[in-house]
Amino acid sequence: MKKIKIISIVILTSFIVLLGQENPSLGKIPDIDLKLLNGKKTTLYKLLKTGPVLLDFWATWCKPCKQLMKHLNQYHNEFNSEGFQVLMINQDTPRSLGKVKAYVNSKGYDFLVGIDPNQQISKKLNGQIMPNLILINQDATVRWRHQGYMPGEELEIKDQIQSLLSSKK
Repeated sequence: MKKIKIISIVILTSFIVLLGQENPSLGKIPDIDLKLLNGKKTTLYKLLKTGPVLLDFWATWCKPCKQLMKHLNQYHNEFNSEGFQVLMINQDTPRSLGKVKAYVNSKGYDFLVGIDPNQQISKKLNGQIMPNLILINQDATVRWRHQGYMPGEELEIKDQIQSLLSSKK
């Protein structure tokens, strides 16, 4: 009987943690120094001055990341007039930086690309699993998190962005 109670508590705790990942009140994200793929430097809070940001951790070897990128680029362009931006944080090693630039340029993506070759940003924001999306409101509060990608989930991502943007109005 004791085992059943312990297992029940573990399952309930896990369920609550999973629910927390979809909870709009996930706390405030810290300001982060960013080095962009184009060589410029900025901070997350500077980007948030214009509007919400969808941050995503990715790597060139991550197939689900690449599948998702075309949708994120579309959302970046579709909602940019409302101040929304997509910031892709690349996790490739410093040696494969050329591969990152070539890939992004070959696809003609418009979103911002930050580089994090030593995974300092991903460690701070718990972004080791890729893709890892973090939707951040203009006041730096995390509104939504999502790990991984399966075809069809881009619709939920768009819904989350639209919901956040409509709550600003």
